[in-house]
Amino acid sequence: MKKLTPVIVVEEIEPCLPFWIERLGFGKSVEVPEGDKLGFVILTNGSVEIMYQTAFSVAKDLKITTGQKLNASTGPIDPYVDKVTLYIEVEKLDLIMASLKGVEVLVPERQTFYGAREFGVREPGGTVVVFAEFAKPE
Repeated sequence: MKKLTPVIVVEEIEPCLPFWIERLGFGKSVEVPEGDKLGFVILTNGSVEIMYQTAFSVAKDLKITTGQKLNASTGPIDPYVDKVTLYIEVEKLDLIMASLKGVEVLVPERQTFYGAREFGVREPGGTVVVFAEFAKPE
């Protein structure tokens, strides 16, 4: 295995973009239009990559008919019930926290027993994103 990239399924991609691009410095490396909106996008910042795809686009790709629901492993479920939580290690948590002022905080700043200083928010698509800074070894 070489890499893992989450694909977050949302109704609309556009409301999610400012969170990643304007606040966190990600760039769009790929975008696929679906009519007058985006159907798919890849966002990158350094070695971190995140993909968004609309539920409509996923349904089209998987040839799911109206009324069917998605589940990658066991069959039909609603893709909006089981949200993924992203855990992103960062160099400077203070910079991330400052850039996310005004975003809904779900995990207030905390120090963990495993040595991480963490902070978590909900991005506009509904996914929980936890940022972690680990102390540098002396």
